[in-house]
Amino acid sequence: MRYFIDTNIFLFLSLEQDELEQNVRTILDDYENEFIMSGESVREILMLIKNGKIKARNLNSYTDIKSLLEEHRIEVRYMNESHLRTFGDLGQAPNHSDPADLMIIAQAISENVPIISSDAKFAFYTKQGLRLISNNR
Repeated sequence: MRYFIDTNIFLFLSLEQDELEQNVRTILDDYENEFIMSGESVREILMLIKNGKIKARNLNSYTDIKSLLEEHRIEVRYMNESHLRTFGDLGQAPNHSDPADLMIIAQAISENVPIISSDAKFAFYTKQGLRLISNNR
């Protein structure tokens, strides 16, 4: 099965594995599953590194991100016209205006691929077609 990985799940997978629930860990450990991460997530992580919000030996540059993506068998998916159309039609959750989150959600909805996330605000978008697997730690 294919799964979108939200930014926070990638960071937990790479830096803090104890933040992953057992059901999420089971999905991530299954070699038959395929994983996708949005290019928006890569951009978000690069900004967190540049702003000093991520300080880890194994995550300091794009090269480090790319290496971790390969290690965890995660394909990066960049936005296309279908994603942008869904993004434009997406109704926003109250007090949720993060454009990166909205693009990631739009990509998952457009491709009809479940997303694994720890972000509680993502649940609002299930009414709009988001298939969500929550990591509630």
